Parts: sequence; structure tokens; C-alpha cells
Amino acid sequence: MQLETYISDLLYRYECVIVPEFGAFLTQRVSAKINADTNTFFPPKKVISFNEQIQNNDGLLAHYIADVEKIPFEIALDKIKNRIGSIKSQLVEKESVSLQNIGKLALNEEGKIIFEPFNHLNYLTDAFGLNQMVSPAISREEYKRELEAIEKVIPLTITPERRKTRPYLRYAAIAVLALGVSGFLGSKYYVNQVENHNQIAQETANTQLEHKIQEATFVIENPLTAVSLTVTKPVGSYHIIAGAFRVEENCDKIIADLKAEGFNARKIGVNKYGLHQVVYNSFENRKEALDALRNIRENNNPHAWMLVKDLE
Repeated sequence: MQLETYISDLLYRYECVIVPEFGAFLTQRVSAKINADTNTFFPPKKVISFNEQIQNNDGLLAHYIADVEKIPFEIALDKIKNRIGSIKSQLVEKESVSLQNIGKLALNEEGKIIFEPFNHLNYLTDAFGLNQMVSPAISREEYKRELEAIEKVIPLTITPERRKTRPYLRYAAIAVLALGVSGFLGSKYYVNQVENHNQIAQETANTQLEHKIQEATFVIENPLTAVSLTVTKPVGSYHIIAGAFRVEENCDKIIADLKAEGFNARKIGVNKYGLHQVVYNSFENRKEALDALRNIRENNNPHAWMLVKDLE
């Protein structure tokens, strides 16, 4: 029986595969890494180790063999026992035992099993398709030095293109340039004249208006009765925040609901995140604000909080 084949299958799925009366093969996940000296990339993988102290049969290996070979559980246990007996005999005779795709076993001078894992097979299913690769380093400085050396040997020169001279085109270009300059100067002079004229006219109009205001007399035959309006401006630096909303229309509904519950709710502007803030009330006294906040958290909104800020 190829016991190592079944162990290898289980190592893909489990972190511990116990071989009864022999030991346990363990896997541990390690992250991807890069060897800067060799420019080699190593994908994440499972590292296999062997622990001779774990020998209690958990039934995993025997049940798997029984399911694959369609045999009773007891017969699977006997097959495992026979194979382990053969491996132990080889180890006692100072022979190393290679388990395909797993590793090599041997005994040291103290009679303990030494395990050397094979690294050519990655048991981490998440890293399927990722292989070790080497990426050559990019020598930017070397390319720069090569370019500088080339520029010293072969300087960059510009050879003017020779064309057949056409005198009449040169004269035509001079004439167009002259017309353009004269037109530009004339246009600039005209604009300056218009601006000066507008400024003088504006100053004259302002002067006449000031004289009219000073000379004007207003007579009111039936003066209206003065009306006194009292405007209550919200005061207080301590604000109990009910919520902040991206859409301003949502604030109006919240304010209406809070006012129906007896709160002096209102909007206090937009915060630095662009959200419209709604308050239950504002207070001048810090203790009153804290008492109100405690009451609101207990009875209305456990997420309410206090903003300390002077509003314009």
C-alpha cells in the first residue's frame, strides 16, 4: 500500500495527519517572500513538519483509506500497521525512507526520527498556479551611465533644412507682420480711449448723484406707526446633535418630528464633511447641556452627542 499517497491527499485539506503508532505530519502556512540577493519570488505555501510524540489514532487516515479502497475500517488499520512496521524496520537498519511528495525519514544517533521535507510540492490550495520565479533587477543607474557615455561620443546636432529661397514670400511676410503690429497698436489705443471716456462719465454721474442726495428734502404727510419686532436668535455654544444628513430635505422632516416631541430643534449649518447638522437644542450653560444630553441618550437617541462651538 502506498501510504504516502493517502497522507499527501489529506495534507491538502488538514493541518495535522496522524499515523497511528508512528507520528504526525503537520503543516503550517507561511507568507510569500522575496529573496533580495537572488531576486527570487516565493509564493505562500504550507511547510511540512513531523512530530514523533503525536501517535494517538484519531481515525482520519484509516477512514480515508477505507473510503477510497472500499474496505472495512479495521482492515484499513491493519494495512497502516503493516506499512509502518516496514518503515520502522528500514529505519532501524539505518536506512532512510523517502515518502513521495512528503519528505525523507531517518534515525539520528539518539534513535529519534529526523524528517527532511520535500519542497517541490505546495500543499496550500490558495496558492494554486503560483510558482517560484526569478525577476532580474532593473539597473536604472547603469542605463543612465550608458546614455551619458553615448551622448559624449555622439553629440546631438541639428542640421537646418535647405529650401529654395523665394524673395516675394519674405516681403509678403514682412508686410503682414507690419499690418498686424499697426492694427494691434491702433486697437489698443482705441480701447484706452474708450476706458478713459467711461471713467470720466462715471465720475461725473457719481458727483451729480451726491449733489442731488444732499439737496433732496423728503416730506411724509402721513407717517406710519413704528412697529417693533422681537427676533429671538438662538444662543449657546453647547449643541446636542441629533444627526447629520447629506440631503438637506431630510433635515426638515427630522426637525418637524423633534419639534413635535417638544425639542427646540433646528439646523446649525454644514460641517467640514458636507453634512447638514440638526440639533435637539442649544445651551449657554455646559451643565444644562450635559443634563439634556444624558436625558436624550436615555430616552430618545443613545447616539446623540454634544458639539461645543460658537455659531455666527
